[in-house]
Amino acid sequence: MIRFRPAIMFRFFCALSLAGLSSVVSNCTAPFQAPDLGGIYNRSARQHDLYRNPVIVIPGILGSRLRDRDSGRTVWGTFASDYISPRTAEGARLVALPMREGASLGALQDSVFADQVLDRISLRWLSLPLEQKAYYYLLRVLGAGGYRDQTLGSLGAIDYGSDHFTCFQFPYDWRRDIVENARSLHEFILEKRKFVQEQFEKRYGLPNHPIKFDIVAHSMGGLLTRYYLRYGTDDLPSGAMQPKPTWKGSEHVERAILIGTPNAGSLRALEYLVEGVRFTLLLPKFDAAILGTMPAIYQLLPRARHRRVVESGSGDPLDVFDPAVWTRMKWGLVSPEQAAVLEVLLPDVKNRETRHRIALDHLGKNLARARKLAEALDLPAAPPPHLTLQLIAADSQTTTAVLEVNPINGNLKVLARGPGDGTVLRDSAIFDERVGGPWSPRLVSPIQWDRVNFVFADHLGMTRDPVFMDNLLFQLLEAPRQNPKGESVKNQSSLSRQSPSP
Repeated sequence: MIRFRPAIMFRFFCALSLAGLSSVVSNCTAPFQAPDLGGIYNRSARQHDLYRNPVIVIPGILGSRLRDRDSGRTVWGTFASDYISPRTAEGARLVALPMREGASLGALQDSVFADQVLDRISLRWLSLPLEQKAYYYLLRVLGAGGYRDQTLGSLGAIDYGSDHFTCFQFPYDWRRDIVENARSLHEFILEKRKFVQEQFEKRYGLPNHPIKFDIVAHSMGGLLTRYYLRYGTDDLPSGAMQPKPTWKGSEHVERAILIGTPNAGSLRALEYLVEGVRFTLLLPKFDAAILGTMPAIYQLLPRARHRRVVESGSGDPLDVFDPAVWTRMKWGLVSPEQAAVLEVLLPDVKNRETRHRIALDHLGKNLARARKLAEALDLPAAPPPHLTLQLIAADSQTTTAVLEVNPINGNLKVLARGPGDGTVLRDSAIFDERVGGPWSPRLVSPIQWDRVNFVFADHLGMTRDPVFMDNLLFQLLEAPRQNPKGESVKNQSSLSRQSPSP
C-alpha cells in the first residue's frame, strides 16, 4: 500500500480580477488539507499493463552528479568528502569545459561525465554533515505510483527484486550543449526500450512490443526534451538555414510532462554568466569565467523580443545573444575581472592577450549556438497526434522579470519582478509571446500545450508540493491513453498484472 503522510497545512492566497473590476479576498487564508494520495492512487499504482508506459526522469541544470573519470572524484554533487573544489586550480579546470580556438563546442571534450541523477546533495559545514534534498521527492512520488526505478534497484537502495523496469533516470552533463545531450537521450531511450521489450517478452510473452515512454523533465531537462521530440538526433542547421521540426524524437514518446521549464529563458542564467554564483553559503563560489565555458547556460538566456534585458537611460532591449553586447559591457569571459580565472583555466597559454582572444572566441561560439537553439525551439510546430505536451509551473513566487543594464560598467539591476517560481517566470514557462508584443485575452505560444497546471511553490520545491504530486500521479496512472496503434483506449484491463505494494 502507498503511504503518504499528508502535509499538515498549506496556505492559499486568492485574488480576483475581471473586466477591470478587482477585489482581493483578504481572508482567503483558510488551510487546506492535502489529499490522501496513497488512498487515491494505491489501486492504480499496483496495476501494470500494456498501456502504462515506463517513465524517464530528466533533471534540470545541476541535477546530475559529475565525476572525473581519471581520478574517480566528484566534481559536482557531493561536497562532504573527497570532492574537487573549484577553489583549487585543478577543481576549476575540471568543472569548467575546455576552450580552444578553431575547435567546435562538440570537439571540446574532457574527462568529466554524469553518472546519476541527484536525489540529494551531501554537504559539510563546520565539520558537520548536512544534506540538501534535490530530486528525492520526485523520485519518491514516482516510486509511490508503482514506478520501480532501475537505478535505485540496481544499486540496492530499494529492494524491487527483479521488478525495476518501469522508471529510469537520465543523468547528463548539464554543462554541455543541449543538442549534444539530446543525442545522448536518444541512445538512452533505445537502450532502455530494448530492456523493457525483453521484460515484456519474459513477463507477457510479447516479443518486440512497441514500447513508448513518458518523460518527466524538470527545468532545463524540459528544453532538452523539447528539442529531442522536435528534431531527434538532428543537429542545428548551419548558416542562415532554418530548422524544420520533424518530430523524429517522438517516435518512442507518448507523453512529456515538463516541470518549471524556462521555455522562453531565465534571467538567472544571465546573472550567473555575468556575476558568477555561490549557490548556497555552504558552497564555494563558481566564477563567471568558469560558468562561461558551459554552452548550456547560454542556452537558457531570454529573447530580446520579450524585453527582459534593457539598457538604462534609453530603455532599449538588449540582444544578449549578440557577442558585441558582451564585449561592450565587459561581461563574463571577457571581463577584466576574470583575467586571473582565465589564467587558471588556460595554464599553457602564457600571454594575457591570447587568453582573452581564446575566451572571446569561446564566447562567440556559445552565443551563436544558443541563438540557433532558441530559433529551433521557438518555431511554432504542431506535435504529432500521439504526443501530448504538458506543463506544471509555479506562479506564486516573486521572480525577476526585467534586468536593467548600466551601459557604463555593465552592472545588472532588477527593474521589475513578476509571478513565477523564483527562478523561472510564469510567462517563460508557458512561453507567452504576448510579452513584449500585442496583448490578447488568449495565450499566444509556439508550444501547443495539451494541459497546463500551476502550483504554489518555488522552482525545486514544487516537486514536493501535494498539488504537483496529485496532478503528476493522475496523468501517469489514470489519464486516458492510446493503444500502440494510436487509438484511444477506454478499457485498458485486457492484459495486466498486480504488483506488490511499494
